[in-house]
Amino acid sequence: MEFVIEHLSKSFEKKEVLKDISFTFEEGKIYGLLGRNGAGKTTLFNCLNRDLKMDNGSFCIVDDSGGRREVAAEDIGYVLSTPTVPEFLTGREFLKFFIDINEKTIAAQKGIDEYFDYVSIEPEDRDKLLKDYSHGMKNKMQMLINIIAQPNILLLDEPLTSLDVVVAEEMKQLLRSLKQKRITIFSTHIMDLALDLCDEIVLLNHGVLEVVEKTDLDRKEFKDKILESLREEDHE
Repeated sequence: MEFVIEHLSKSFEKKEVLKDISFTFEEGKIYGLLGRNGAGKTTLFNCLNRDLKMDNGSFCIVDDSGGRREVAAEDIGYVLSTPTVPEFLTGREFLKFFIDINEKTIAAQKGIDEYFDYVSIEPEDRDKLLKDYSHGMKNKMQMLINIIAQPNILLLDEPLTSLDVVVAEEMKQLLRSLKQKRITIFSTHIMDLALDLCDEIVLLNHGVLEVVEKTDLDRKEFKDKILESLREEDHE
């Protein structure tokens, strides 16, 4: 499976944020989408999730036999940097509600407590209101509904930035375990995080996407190469 973006562009008034982006993402990889603050990473995700209307372009899924089809809503899972959960429900109520309303499109393979165990949410927290969850626990709930839904494309908009070191490491291990049979695009402005977690590094720079080839570079040389590309924007 491939996720193919063709000639995607988006402007806000006179500012062109995304400029004729064409790119192919491959199944089974975690892509680190690196860019400076304001580069357009969230704008790109919002276009792909159809929360924003593109000015031009298209995107599709290409299956293993080469067939192309439109991306359906259930193909995409989107984890926001600021968790959005229904705070008037308990964790257990939220999971049960999500599974029930999606019963025609997803097949829950575990019991609710097994899902909680999977993301290390303790038994005493499962019946608490979501408004009393920490930021990290809310992020885990966002991840959990995407684990249950099993989307083909998982968009992660800086979900680890404000987590403590233990929760962040748990989330990284979880993402690595989930990468097979899907395409994961992980947006961040933290280079070391991208290098630790991701199979490929893609820069959003000057409104376009470009892969940074690692070849035989060591980690420091690779980081220097990325920084050099991103610094070029200062001189535009």
